[in-house]
Amino acid sequence: MRFRLTPRETSFYDMFAASADNIVTGSKLLMELLGAEPSARAEIAERMRAAEHAGDDATHAIFHQLNSSFITPFDREDIYSLASSLDDIMDFMEAVDLVVLYNIEELPKGVEQQIEVLARAAELTAEAMPNLRTMSNLTEYWIEVNRLENQADQIHRKLLAQLFNGKYDAIEVLKLKQVVDVLEEAADAFEHVANTVETIAVKES
Repeated sequence: MRFRLTPRETSFYDMFAASADNIVTGSKLLMELLGAEPSARAEIAERMRAAEHAGDDATHAIFHQLNSSFITPFDREDIYSLASSLDDIMDFMEAVDLVVLYNIEELPKGVEQQIEVLARAAELTAEAMPNLRTMSNLTEYWIEVNRLENQADQIHRKLLAQLFNGKYDAIEVLKLKQVVDVLEEAADAFEHVANTVETIAVKES
């Protein structure tokens, strides 16, 4: 750890932790979507929108703090990248909104695996954020998130193969593909967060 003579703005740590906790909320709403009747999905989508708005507020608070802080706990560009990637996760996890807008009755088998991977990545990310204060116990976090992203890639490919096997009509394929694609983008965004954390840890070591 580099020794610093100047004080640092430490509120960023709490802000990153709050942003990650909100992502856990989003992942739980996705899990809730799996067991919900079509008639109940609009209400879940509304709660997801509220969580996404809360994520936006958390991101804007980090940017505001960044712009008003002379001394930061680590490089400014890394703070910006981490906040942006956390925000991207919530944006992509709002896939439940597509399910409602497209009136999708039944999700293809395998989507539950996608969402389970996202839920695990959300838990790991929320556990990791407080460790930014000390830069400790982070290696296993980014290794496991990268493994989960590889798993998500495999699930995504299998889902695409399933969608194009002739079971669904062309319009339904387009609808379902957008849902599985955006969930895959959420998995990618978790990896971006983990990669940013690894970059920060290396710089601070």
